[in-house]
Amino acid sequence: MARTRHHTGACSPGCAVEATLRLIDGKWKGVILYHLLEGTLRFSEIRRRLASVTQRMLTNQLREMEADGLITRKIYAQVPPKVEYSLTERGRSLEPVIRALKTWGDLHADQADPVQNAA
Repeated sequence: MARTRHHTGACSPGCAVEATLRLIDGKWKGVILYHLLEGTLRFSEIRRRLASVTQRMLTNQLREMEADGLITRKIYAQVPPKVEYSLTERGRSLEPVIRALKTWGDLHADQADPVQNAA
């Protein structure tokens, strides 16, 4: 079941950033979007690329992104069922954001886990 999202009517100077982060929050959404930048993927292909995600978590994250208009889900009527996910125009518009996050992560990955670095 998708999370209930709370929105306020007030808009502070940082609300555009907050709104963007609200769309891509969640442990796996940014990574899923990154992989979908390459093109359409089946559920099993996404799951293979995110080895430590559970099927339930992946399903929930995909449903939330579909509800937010970031991805589309196409179901093929065949046995076994075939489901493909791809970015919508709105989802594709996040490409510069996702690529910037990857670039920043590549530069700062060694500092990403302060607990591990302190050991």
